[in-house]
Amino acid sequence: MSEIERAALIGALPYARRYARALTGSQARGDAMVAAALRTTLEAKQSSAEGVLAARVALYAVIGRLAEATTDEGTEHHALSRAQRMLLLLTSLEELDVAHAATVLGMPVPEAVEQLESARAHIHAGAVARVLIIEDEPIIAMDLQQLVENAGHAVVGIASSEDEAVAIAEAERPTLVLADVNLGSGGDGASAVARILARHRAPVIFVTAYPERLLTGQDVEPAFIITKPFEPTTLAVATFQAVTRGVHLDPV
Repeated sequence: MSEIERAALIGALPYARRYARALTGSQARGDAMVAAALRTTLEAKQSSAEGVLAARVALYAVIGRLAEATTDEGTEHHALSRAQRMLLLLTSLEELDVAHAATVLGMPVPEAVEQLESARAHIHAGAVARVLIIEDEPIIAMDLQQLVENAGHAVVGIASSEDEAVAIAEAERPTLVLADVNLGSGGDGASAVARILARHRAPVIFVTAYPERLLTGQDVEPAFIITKPFEPTTLAVATFQAVTRGVHLDPV
């Protein structure tokens, strides 16, 4: 494999980590799956992996095959198959078009379109979450609240600082935390989440304009990450995956 292809794979790693973590609901399992996928792709010496997008598709495909080889009791909840969950994540979280997503799954494009439409129709049938929003910008916080409520969930509180987030979590016991990373003078969203998870277990979705900072594969990092700005469907898919899988971020 040429140095160009290796560079493309390295550039694709943050995307692969985000996808694998969201698919498995775990930083550790997701990153281990990416490491295995990277080894497999390098050993295959695939000349198709020229460019980051092609490398992403190659890694996503191997991750999908590895996922299919594992036992996962959570993939059939709420009438969604593993393939449908993959299509939702690939087209929403990873922002692939349907043609590339179909290539990843090895299925005809018309079938991928049909499966994706069916999956999107089932999103609102997922479990209803009690959501804590951690966001220091009032307008963004209100927008997030509207998006969360439009997806069928209830917002139990909006916190603009670490201390406020911890207090609301203690009082309301949310079943999902949606957190910005940078809270300005109010502290750090990751620290707030760490403090919350030390006393209360819940899935966490981080919203950030700089996802690569949380996708290095080092230390404890989130399983679910949404990049700002994002489409409402992206939040709906991430929320659905987090809630129906019943996963959480391991505490720091």
